[in-house]
Amino acid sequence: MKKLAILGSTGSIGQQTLDVVRSFPDEFRVIGLAGGRNASLLAAQIDEFQPKLAYSALKLSLPHRTTLSSMEEIAIHPEVDIVVIATSGKMGLLPTLAAVKAGKRVALANKEVLVMAGEIIVAQAKQHHATVIPLDSEHSAIWQCLRGEKKAGVARLILTASGGPFYRYTPSQLAKVTAEQALQHPTWKMGKKVTIDSATLLNKGLEIIEAHWFFGIPYEKIDVLIHPQSIIHSLVEFKDGSLKAQMSFPDMRIPIQYALFHPRRSLNPRLPRTALPQIKTLTFEAVDYNRFPCLQLALNAGKMRGTYPAVLCAADEIAVELFLAGQIGFSEISEIIAETISLHHVIPNPTVEQILTADAWARDTARAIANRGSLCYRQ
Repeated sequence: MKKLAILGSTGSIGQQTLDVVRSFPDEFRVIGLAGGRNASLLAAQIDEFQPKLAYSALKLSLPHRTTLSSMEEIAIHPEVDIVVIATSGKMGLLPTLAAVKAGKRVALANKEVLVMAGEIIVAQAKQHHATVIPLDSEHSAIWQCLRGEKKAGVARLILTASGGPFYRYTPSQLAKVTAEQALQHPTWKMGKKVTIDSATLLNKGLEIIEAHWFFGIPYEKIDVLIHPQSIIHSLVEFKDGSLKAQMSFPDMRIPIQYALFHPRRSLNPRLPRTALPQIKTLTFEAVDYNRFPCLQLALNAGKMRGTYPAVLCAADEIAVELFLAGQIGFSEISEIIAETISLHHVIPNPTVEQILTADAWARDTARAIANRGSLCYRQ
């Protein structure tokens, strides 16, 4: 029986992870749960799974059998075999680092962790013999395609993107997009932040950076294609011209289950099957970087390294928050990110503390830019 800690259990990925656990009651035991602001859902999860440890961002009355703890303490608990990082933003960084230093197997869904501190996480994982495995569908697909292959034979990685709801919109149409429209993703059911990042294609830029750190592939060998059907989740092209693709119905429980059971596969009748005759058409298109500047901003930040990726993530988080609150327009998301990055004085080889300082600076700066006070925050 594998023993799990699920950090971010009340979010979309966390809930779907627990749904997989429900399908295999004899295979998994939940040792720790950590939730955000949805206290009632976390309380219900604790009542159902009866973990030893729990963390709540809000005050929560816990049953006597469950101990209130921090996310870092949950991540390093000696009984935990797999730590699922399903939080969003910088909240996942310190627990991931703690788990890695404890030599744990970390199933990572939080994009920002590797984007902000990929070099540190990879180095610490190697030093402490920890394993960091992907939970996102795109990176899970690449991981599966690379099984049994040598990295020397890889020509390029190809991440697919649905394109979100606006990939055919003109710049003038994009400027009028509302939060309600942006939250209507055509194929995936995700949290609000990730859904907006999908609409701007910022998420695909973050995934390029993640793929660089997950698989040790240089940026010039990582591409993106628009694939509206979201059936092929990513591809690997090899030097001989062969392509491997991983395909499945767009349901996050499939890559989650793969990560939890790896290296074996298990039958789960609750997961959807891909009926190929019903799909009929699979299409691919090149990405229009001019239409979606967030993708290029992310790619540039990844290549520049240092504290730039942390600033990118923090500025995006604030810009998305302001967009969802109706305080800025859709097109202003990329403008705020770009200006925040332009004002940043990079630290080339940052410590975790310096990354978190850059994160805090970027949040203040992005808010100031939205209020037209950016020059006061120049570093």
